[in-house]
Amino acid sequence: MASDGDASSFLSAAQRAALEKTASAIACHGKGITACDESAGTIGKRFEAVGVVNTEENRRLYRQMLFTAPGCENYLCGAILDPETLLQRSDDGAFFPRLLSDRGIVTGVKPHLKVFALPGTGGDTVMQGLDSLSIRCRKYYSEGARFAKWRSPIVIDKSSGRPTDLAV
Repeated sequence: MASDGDASSFLSAAQRAALEKTASAIACHGKGITACDESAGTIGKRFEAVGVVNTEENRRLYRQMLFTAPGCENYLCGAILDPETLLQRSDDGAFFPRLLSDRGIVTGVKPHLKVFALPGTGGDTVMQGLDSLSIRCRKYYSEGARFAKWRSPIVIDKSSGRPTDLAV
């Protein structure tokens, strides 16, 4: 039984069970998690380098190719998606999270927003989105995501005193 100060006391028994199921599935021995969470801008640079036009349809087709590769479920236990990809469908109409789940691959999502220059710090950055994270996570869960990856790049430069305490 969870104590009053234990974070698990804020979860129902069903929520705890779902969390444990997800954790067990993505901590699978011999398999890994792939990050397919490039933003439209980042993947656009990769597409441009190989002569592919950066459209939502081309991003969908690229990710479909990854998610339907024969035998990928033998090597993957999870796939982190960009929010755009959660609502995309395969050619046969399946939402990508369902397509992955049917192959035993747990869907994750990148919930952070944009890197933001933190005023008054001389160049430190923070990741936007903590203030609305709870709302977005509920939405992403309803769309099939079962875990999230939060990334917040921090520049470490001892000579300039970065990161500042404020940035951390």
